[in-house]
Amino acid sequence: MRTAPRVGLVLFDFDGVLARYSRAVRLRALAEAAGCSTSQASAALLESGLERAYESGTLDTPAYLARLGDGLGAPIDATTWIDARVAATQADAGAIVMVQTLAARMPIGVVTNNGPLIRQAIPRIVPTLFPMLEGRVLCSGALGVRKPQRAIFERALAHFGAKAHETLFLDDLFVNVRGARAAGLHADTVVDARSMRKVLRRYGLG
Repeated sequence: MRTAPRVGLVLFDFDGVLARYSRAVRLRALAEAAGCSTSQASAALLESGLERAYESGTLDTPAYLARLGDGLGAPIDATTWIDARVAATQADAGAIVMVQTLAARMPIGVVTNNGPLIRQAIPRIVPTLFPMLEGRVLCSGALGVRKPQRAIFERALAHFGAKAHETLFLDDLFVNVRGARAAGLHADTVVDARSMRKVLRRYGLG
């Protein structure tokens, strides 16, 4: 029988693992706030490359919000952005219960491809994971690199003071799992509470 590796830290993706995110709902919320169409909101946020630039760390939050407001035709502040993100994101209750149980036994963290404003939205989306996740939500926009690039995992490990071979990373996209493995982490694909349970058990954590 194969022995499960020793794991001292579990890192979770956010959207698609701990919560379900609807881009359509978010675009509608932004469009309503700005008084424009959802197609205009999509063009300003997505087709323009603005969101990816913010997620990559090439734009800071004030510049990002200013450009988003220009594209929408109305000012957008941080509160409006966060409200739209929260409205579009629903916690996976089953997954959250498992993460709470795990966090009582060992360190956990989040590594997500998002801009820095997500760190203010996540506590409202998964309030029961705070304060245990306080200071432990890492976003690509702040780290200056997106998954699946190796550097994001190396920077996450440095932040947590963890070793790659003792860290498990869970993501809903296999391309990100493959990136984590290339950086030396244990990593698996998780798409819902059921698959999370199976993976955690495989590593002796369930």
